Amino acid sequence: MAKTLELQFLNADNKPFSISLNDPVEPVDAAAISAAMDTLLQQNIFSTSGGDLVSKRGARIVERNTSDVII
Repeated sequence: MAKTLELQFLNADNKPFSISLNDPVEPVDAAAISAAMDTLLQQNIFSTSGGDLVSKRGARIVERNTSDVII
């Protein structure tokens, strides 16, 4: 089962923007994730078609199962 950590932000146009990180360390440290997201916002290193990232929307772990149907 593949897991990713999805960091969710809002840009200047109030549109969602996500950054996905593979194989997050578990158990998840919510305070560390929040602090990392704050750092990304402060350093303003991502630009989107809707403008700069302006706020945190949330973070979540996404689990994905893959089952082959035909080999």
